Amino acid sequence: MRRLPPILLAALCACLLALVAAPAGSAKTTHAPMYWGAWIGSQITGEEPPWDMSAVSGLEGAVDKSLSVVEFGAPLAQCGDPNVSASCRFSAFPTDAMQTIRDYGAIPFLSWSSAATPEAVEEPEFQLSDLLSRRYDRHVKAFAKAAAKWGHPFFLRFNWEMNGNWFPWAAGVNGNRPGEYVKAWRRVHNIFRSAGATNATWVWCPYVRPEGKTGSLARYYPGNAYVDWTCLDAYNFGANSANPRPWQTFEKLLRPSYQAVTGRIAPGKPMILGELASNGPPARKARWIRQMFKAIGNNFPAVDGLVWFDKFDRDLQWPLETDRGPSKAFGAGLRSLPFLGNAFSELDASPIPAPR
Repeated sequence: MRRLPPILLAALCACLLALVAAPAGSAKTTHAPMYWGAWIGSQITGEEPPWDMSAVSGLEGAVDKSLSVVEFGAPLAQCGDPNVSASCRFSAFPTDAMQTIRDYGAIPFLSWSSAATPEAVEEPEFQLSDLLSRRYDRHVKAFAKAAAKWGHPFFLRFNWEMNGNWFPWAAGVNGNRPGEYVKAWRRVHNIFRSAGATNATWVWCPYVRPEGKTGSLARYYPGNAYVDWTCLDAYNFGANSANPRPWQTFEKLLRPSYQAVTGRIAPGKPMILGELASNGPPARKARWIRQMFKAIGNNFPAVDGLVWFDKFDRDLQWPLETDRGPSKAFGAGLRSLPFLGNAFSELDASPIPAPR
């Protein structure tokens, strides 16, 4: 008898488990299987995964479900002063960290930027024009060659939230000029291709603006030949002193950008939510999470995965495990839909397929 590929076997198991776990009388979903995961901060153990994978176990225990994706970040360079390139040490491809995630059974989701840390909006030594002028080709090539040598599939979310004004690679800040974002993306993509790093699955990830504006998204899209997955980052901030925004349901928050990407910009591409979270008091946050899973199951068929932003940021309450109500609601949501667990230690398909 011919054996099913691991990704299809995992998807089938997830569908069966979702049916078994669904409460009696609940509506049956026809949503395809999905990946899920988190970008976990240091609040659980004192150090972020993948450098401390016991933090993954902590979140897994809180929601009673293993992760199929683990996200973490890396800059192009780490500098004593990001305005002085001579003070910088350029990042090596994180082979050990990627292998740690794969050994757990999840798919690595690397958010890699062309910036330097400590990060600032204005980094004159790390403008998009520096990528286009080949100034950092040697370092990008070294990173890509090491990725190719590791050889296993991973998500690569490059220079995300480019439609905002808080990252140095965004359009309209740091001396970046119109059109440079797309050119820089294509150039880096081509370097990876030339280096044989076809194991990178390219994830294009704009930010969901709470006011619903989507008109500029298309100008940042590098083209179907340069993007494997689309992505959206979405936050329900609610009323807070750090970044006051009106309280919005998941449906209202995501709908305009989702329609723009899936309907006009990149129809047919799989989509993952690269950063997703809600702030707020535990009871209200739990209700938001329940509504989120219901909306995904019924109204967002193109969503093929989600990554919860499980970190404290400016004292906002994004993490799940800090309160029982949100973590319980999230776990129930995962079990109500065919979300996949850590069954990907032998994944070998590139680009990474949607788990249909």
